[in-house]
Amino acid sequence: MAHEKPATLEELRVAWPDTRLVQGCLRGSEEAWSALVDKYKNLIFSIPIKYGFSADDASDIFQAVCLELLTELPKLRKPKALPKWIMQVTAHKCFHWKRRQQQVEPAESDDEKLEQSEPARAEAILREAEEEQELRQVISELPPRCRELVRMLFFEEPSRPYQEIASALGIATGSIGFIRQRCLERLRKRLRDVGFS
Repeated sequence: MAHEKPATLEELRVAWPDTRLVQGCLRGSEEAWSALVDKYKNLIFSIPIKYGFSADDASDIFQAVCLELLTELPKLRKPKALPKWIMQVTAHKCFHWKRRQQQVEPAESDDEKLEQSEPARAEAILREAEEEQELRQVISELPPRCRELVRMLFFEEPSRPYQEIASALGIATGSIGFIRQRCLERLRKRLRDVGFS
């Protein structure tokens, strides 16, 4: 029977609770700051992409959010509010980035309609980003082998053949189905526990 491979230092750091990450950042720990950015980089980057920004603009917004996070973190009263705070800051940066772009670009006849639909669109984007972050968090809490199996089966493009996955995990090809089922059941249970709909 294959043993689960131990979690890497990066995986352990990303699994640190937000309270620990925030306290470490406030003490000036580079390791805590790196872990905080690793934990939330996908969340931050996903929001400008959902708004339709280019990868370059999304990178600039990501940098702006990280800078604001660095300067405003001491004002955060509840570390558990960090994900929502990050989403709000990112959405705010996206809104202002879009405004600057519109000032530079010639006005279009649909601009007024776009502005009127912006609050509803922003709310939908934030709700989607929040659900994705909850899913990332729950997946990060799975045991290392389950986490890796879920990543290889559902998040890699193109998908790998089972033989390659089995080899990477050090398990028999025939056991992937059983292990996948067990891992997905753990994932479903944990998602129910946190109220994921």
